[in-house]
Amino acid sequence: MTILHRSERPLTRFDPDLVDRLVGRTRELGVDVQVEAEVKSIVTDSTAFKVRTIARGRDRDFEADLVVHGAGRVPEIDDMQLAEAGIEWDPRRGVKVNEYLQSISNPAVYAAGDAAASEGPKLTPVASYEGQIVADNMLEGNHRKPNYEGTPSVVFTVPALASVGLQERTARELGLTFRVNQQDTSSWYSSRRVAERCSGFKVLVDEANGRILGAHLLGPDAGETINIFALAIRKGLTVTDLKDMIPAYPTLASDAKYMV
Repeated sequence: MTILHRSERPLTRFDPDLVDRLVGRTRELGVDVQVEAEVKSIVTDSTAFKVRTIARGRDRDFEADLVVHGAGRVPEIDDMQLAEAGIEWDPRRGVKVNEYLQSISNPAVYAAGDAAASEGPKLTPVASYEGQIVADNMLEGNHRKPNYEGTPSVVFTVPALASVGLQERTARELGLTFRVNQQDTSSWYSSRRVAERCSGFKVLVDEANGRILGAHLLGPDAGETINIFALAIRKGLTVTDLKDMIPAYPTLASDAKYMV
């Protein structure tokens, strides 16, 4: 398998240090990860697909039995004659909405999920959440606004990569005072028991109040453990609150109190 990625680093919405480790681990597993490789065309002959790229400034072709396009998605609303209904929309982001997920140009229309140009991340649970808000506002009048704080995101790679809250760079740009807890956890029992040599975390803690600003996990079941940090961020829980938890053992969630 070969992954072609056009920029210098994949997964830019995730912690760059953990992404670099994941890319290294992916290559160890036999996947050829090519960065700075921009696809220009895909052609076929009698035996294979030929993917033509500009890789690090030079023309380069890759042959494959199967090609999968994974460069993103756009809302499937371009054939709905939105202009005729006076609905302003962006072909890449969706219907332009206000804070109640109501169309800014046609108040009879609401949008949610990928169809809405909202501030929320384009994730399945966010679409469900926005759908509930839209239903409430349509039936009872505009009274609910979405709150996206503490929304986790997971890449189900091997191992999984998960993130919630602020990245370290963003927190510094905002001028926040925080400490960074990070560690390689490949020697922890949770990784050793499944023979995973690549795992680690980075957690940002607000120095002023002990709240979690961001959490970034790489390792077995990171997609489950990140939900603890998502709840902590959304509900304003502190490091003390997390350390006071008595988790089931041995579970991946029991590692959380040692990450803060």
